[in-house]
Amino acid sequence: MNPRAHRIKVLDVIVETADAVSLVFDTPGDLAARFAYAPGQFLTVEVPSERTGSVARCYSLSSSPHCEDRLTITVKRTRGGYASNWLCDNITAGSILTVLEPSGTFTPRSLHRDVVLFAGGSGITPIMSIIKSVLIGGIGAVVVLYANRDAESIIFAAGLRELAQRFPQRLSVTHWLESECGLPTVDRLAAWARPHRGHDVYLCGPEEFMRAVHAALDRLGVPESVVRQEDYRSLTDNPFESPTRRAAAAQANGDHPALTVEIDGQIHRLRWPRQQKLLDLLLDHGIDAPYVCRESACGTCVCSVKRGRTRMLVREALIDDELAQGLTLACQTLPESDELHIVFDQ
Repeated sequence: MNPRAHRIKVLDVIVETADAVSLVFDTPGDLAARFAYAPGQFLTVEVPSERTGSVARCYSLSSSPHCEDRLTITVKRTRGGYASNWLCDNITAGSILTVLEPSGTFTPRSLHRDVVLFAGGSGITPIMSIIKSVLIGGIGAVVVLYANRDAESIIFAAGLRELAQRFPQRLSVTHWLESECGLPTVDRLAAWARPHRGHDVYLCGPEEFMRAVHAALDRLGVPESVVRQEDYRSLTDNPFESPTRRAAAAQANGDHPALTVEIDGQIHRLRWPRQQKLLDLLLDHGIDAPYVCRESACGTCVCSVKRGRTRMLVREALIDDELAQGLTLACQTLPESDELHIVFDQ
């Protein structure tokens, strides 16, 4: 069992729309520090499966640490989506779910900067957490474009309306309804975003929606460095299962560079097989390295390469500036130098 997995009671189930529910968790007091989170982060939930035993899915926290005591995730049904449908159909107040501690890098750089937020469908979930956090925990202005199929599809409609009434000088929400306006186009998105070109940008939603937003921002000359995007996808590995040991196979594939790792105030010296990912190596040696998805999406296993050279197989959670600073993801990193020094200090 993953040491960051905990069984948590669901305190309440809130029906948001015909296809979406929010699950409010009753986190025990002794786990409060472990479940501290930043706006925009997510929980990974274990869902039972007759075919595989269980599957793992990531759901964003819609609550805000700046104004709510209970952690809340929001789940929207997806067509053919086993986990989302199971959660919507089976979870009631009092149910117990196994979840990993909060993770993710889709978080505001500052609560005091002006932000423009693009959300499509269930992509409003982490955006809602950021909206509440900036308004209540900071001083920044918040401008939101929220795209949906129709009015009945709007998740948090009442909550957004109440926040707009409470913060009329700092919050502006534009609802884009496909039933009335058609699909968002690059031209119209660029026209809408033009007055807010100086804001930090956060976007979350369907792939086609996010491509259109990126194209609109490129047209306006918005630098990539101020844009953050959250991606949803299913995990292929199950982080709730014990990690498979790959050391034996790695031993048969080449030499073993010398590795020094600093983590949690301790120094470990290991031999790192060239075909073994850093995270697998650490777990095989019983070292409690941070991780969630093992697929580069969450950014939990980020670390710094202080000496030597590594390469990443996949780099979804890191931007170019972070790579230039020497950051890497342990779950995707292989050694290239003969001697390496890596520090988990993020």
